[in-house]
Amino acid sequence: MERSHWTLDSLNKAYQQGYMVGLTGRGAEDCCYQMDVLVAAWESGWDDGFEQYQKQQETDATQSNTHRSA
Repeated sequence: MERSHWTLDSLNKAYQQGYMVGLTGRGAEDCCYQMDVLVAAWESGWDDGFEQYQKQQETDATQSNTHRSA
């Protein structure tokens, strides 16, 4: 079994990068990591960012519909 090293900083960086990709609405296939631990951190960030993206889309749609009916 290959020993791979990761740090808290590398986990945080992977999470933040995934979060930013999720915020843009891009797909999870954009992950650039290969180490399982970093992929998991990236995907966790992507999940959180994509959730925020979807919430923003819903808010924008609601506001758009509110302005149309006014």
